Amino acid sequence: MIDPVARLGLRLRVFLLFAALAAGILTALGGGLWLGLSRLDESGPAGAIVTAGLVAGFGILGLTAWMWMLFDEHVARASQRLAAALRARTHAGLDRALDPDDARYLGDLAPAAQAVAGTLAETRNALAEAVERETTRLAVENARLQALLADVPAGVLLCSADHQIVFYNGPAAALLTQERAPGLDRALTDHLRPGPLEAARARLARAAPGTATDLIATCAQSGEVLAGRMRLLELPQRRAGAPGYVLTLRPVTADLALHAGREALLEEVFERIRRPAANLQTVLAAGAAAAPEGRAALLSEAERLAAAITELGDRYDAARGAWWPMAETRAADLADGIAAQAETAGVALTVTEPDPDLALRCDAYQLVSLAAHLAERLAARPDARALALALAPDEAGGVLLTLTWEGAVLPLGDLERWLAEPLEVGLADVTGRSVLAAHGTEAWPERRPDGGARLCVPLPAPAAASPRRPAEARRAVYDFDLMDRAPSGELAETRLSDLTCVVFDTETTGLLPSSGDEIVQIAALRMIGGRRVEGESFESLVDPRRSIPAAASEVHGITGAMVAGAPPIETVARRFHAFAEGAVLVAHNAPFDLEFLRRHEAASGVRFDHPVLDTVLLSAVAFGQSETHTLDALTERLGIEIPPEARHTAMGDTIATAAALERLLPLLEAQGCVTFGQTLAAVRRHARLLRDANASEPAPA
Repeated sequence: MIDPVARLGLRLRVFLLFAALAAGILTALGGGLWLGLSRLDESGPAGAIVTAGLVAGFGILGLTAWMWMLFDEHVARASQRLAAALRARTHAGLDRALDPDDARYLGDLAPAAQAVAGTLAETRNALAEAVERETTRLAVENARLQALLADVPAGVLLCSADHQIVFYNGPAAALLTQERAPGLDRALTDHLRPGPLEAARARLARAAPGTATDLIATCAQSGEVLAGRMRLLELPQRRAGAPGYVLTLRPVTADLALHAGREALLEEVFERIRRPAANLQTVLAAGAAAAPEGRAALLSEAERLAAAITELGDRYDAARGAWWPMAETRAADLADGIAAQAETAGVALTVTEPDPDLALRCDAYQLVSLAAHLAERLAARPDARALALALAPDEAGGVLLTLTWEGAVLPLGDLERWLAEPLEVGLADVTGRSVLAAHGTEAWPERRPDGGARLCVPLPAPAAASPRRPAEARRAVYDFDLMDRAPSGELAETRLSDLTCVVFDTETTGLLPSSGDEIVQIAALRMIGGRRVEGESFESLVDPRRSIPAAASEVHGITGAMVAGAPPIETVARRFHAFAEGAVLVAHNAPFDLEFLRRHEAASGVRFDHPVLDTVLLSAVAFGQSETHTLDALTERLGIEIPPEARHTAMGDTIATAAALERLLPLLEAQGCVTFGQTLAAVRRHARLLRDANASEPAPA
């Protein structure tokens, strides 16, 4: 059935509204006059006039209030809802149809607004498709570059002129993570001492373009030494000033310790051998070796010298494997390399495919050369047939490399002669014997149970490969727009699009921190320039030191067993504070979450005095205070879908709040809230809805 009101135009509806108001006023006046005249004989002219005025006045007042309520609900609020919906579709990218019930009394305005919104969505979609077609190739190249840089074994960072991190890969995050992990738009000098960085920048400023310089950097907190190489970023930039730089890092503390140990051992060798040798020389020079006392002294010094040489030799052999560069190698890769070398030498070698998960720690190049060398020598013997190679786990938990053949057992003298021959690895003094010594192993021939012969080389190694790096460790995180962002001054003057924000949420045992309720989980993520930074997140369970009510567990799914062994709030609060340092905190109903955190400031030794934005108040600014501003209502209004299983979880609500903030920022800027100060002034006008969570006026950035 067609609504008869919908047939009327907006002007006619407004005319009928005011016509009804005029008719009502005339009716009230007529009714008042009639009532006054009817009481003229009883109360006299004055009483009749007062009665008529009171009746007419209250009638007109009630009629006006009723008309105002109708006008406010169906015109003013409807116009506000329509404007907010249009603004959301214009600035937040929504493409849903407008709700016709929101403006059903505004005549043709709602269909016209829907037509504009539809045309805008079609134009935006067409433009997006064109841009997507043009940028597909660039996106593929960017993904390839990101994957390449993520797997570079060295730590790679790109920093702006003021040492703010613009790009980092997984190895760099692993090297720099101490009390807190590195992040975009954070100072590299929070992790590395600034002196070497500034000195390297000064050297490059005086050098020819394209020059790189080496430096030794020291971690500010742990004191670990890192070897680095810096090169200025000589690329076009939109902002004038000093260029940024690329920094590669690798750890050297372990290498320095190994070299120091080797040097200490060599010094001890010379010291402990020098004195017995000098004593022997003295005894021999004095001619006292013929006397019984001289022979005894000579024998004693010789025994001391032999014992020292034996002990030092054993220590050298034990430590030699640590000094030599070793890497974890798949047994399958090693077997393939040996087969390739044997094939190049014309040796027919059958290879048994090793377990794909079997790995060993070795110098793969030297082992390939040694095995191929032995296979070549065995193939040249007329009594060695059906040569085969196998790599398999042994009983000691390592890997056993075997060369098997049909024929007689290899004589030990031949094996020793082959091991003494130099290998073709680029160094004349690298022999099979030195390769075995570097790996702390031996080789021997033996008879097989089936009648054949084999050559065994046990290799101490893990029986299985170490697990692969998780995807999180392989990430490459970047925002190249940070290179061209001008330094911010006062926080109040910083644009919303330039803010670094940490969006967070907590799950608790209840709603009353003053009554003993505590946090059981905190989750957070970082946003820069209104966009989420993938890979920079924080999530931790918290031991509340009290039971979790069943009603609370039904909401967020966290039980007492899940938080058993979790860190206390003091520890988690310090870690979260380090993650959020220098950022604007953002939460939905921020006073609730911050009250739980601020109760533990004294015990944790940190203060949560960050500037704060609350998406409840931002929603009120964008859509009007009369709307519903729950997280569910806000995300529904902005076209954001929250999976049911993620709702009322700390990270799920954090992601939803971050998505809402991302779409709210352009709406706020369209309403004149361009800077943080302007936004703060706007949200404080809605203090009746929710108090402002900022501890004080925003401090300078």
